[in-house]
Amino acid sequence: MTRLHVNVDHVATLRQARGCDYPDPVPAAAICEMAGASGITIHLREDRRHICDRDLRLMRQVVTTTLNLELAATDEMIDIAREVRPDICTLVPEKRQERTTEGGLAVAADPAAVGRAVRLLQQAGIRVSLFVDPEAQAVTASAEVGAEMVELHTGDWCAARGPARGEQLARLARAAELAAGLGLRVAAGHGLHYHNVREVAALPQVEELNIGHAIIARAVFAGLDAAVRRMLAAMGER
Repeated sequence: MTRLHVNVDHVATLRQARGCDYPDPVPAAAICEMAGASGITIHLREDRRHICDRDLRLMRQVVTTTLNLELAATDEMIDIAREVRPDICTLVPEKRQERTTEGGLAVAADPAAVGRAVRLLQQAGIRVSLFVDPEAQAVTASAEVGAEMVELHTGDWCAARGPARGEQLARLARAAELAAGLGLRVAAGHGLHYHNVREVAALPQVEELNIGHAIIARAVFAGLDAAVRRMLAAMGER
């Protein structure tokens, strides 16, 4: 069964848009868990554009499933993660000018730096995943630097139309099979929504999906509990 981890960053995005103290992503995480989510994902960005340090520290206290912290492989972020100790850290690329993460981590471009970040997190008892494009080089490099898991970037699949959909799904399938063969656990995420999630959830090696924007967007109209339950249904899990 494929697990759903809900990314609640965009609850914080709405809060930060007005510079106030609501809506609070911490109780949102609890609602997601009660609706059936198997984990909560948050991204503490260097510019703190949505999730802030306070959110992370409270999430560590209240999340009862799995807390997945996305972060850049910088000294500041690694130090924070080692102090707070989420269940898993996902290393991601980060650019100040991007709206959201635009692609996978270039692990092969600097394996020494990525490997150092992986080791520091693991020494604190934190499992490590790398957010990578569904390419053989990135997957292989992830195994070589000692990560336990990869999260395959699904953005190209979500953007594909016509015959390209089949090509992108096959690309994801090849990367997932390679990762599993190298002993890596496999997650997937980025851009997944109610109408394109089932095919990715059905890939046999994919055990976890990280989905945020689509769920929070639907919650505006249907409520957060209903939005999470509907995503689980769309995944084929209910």
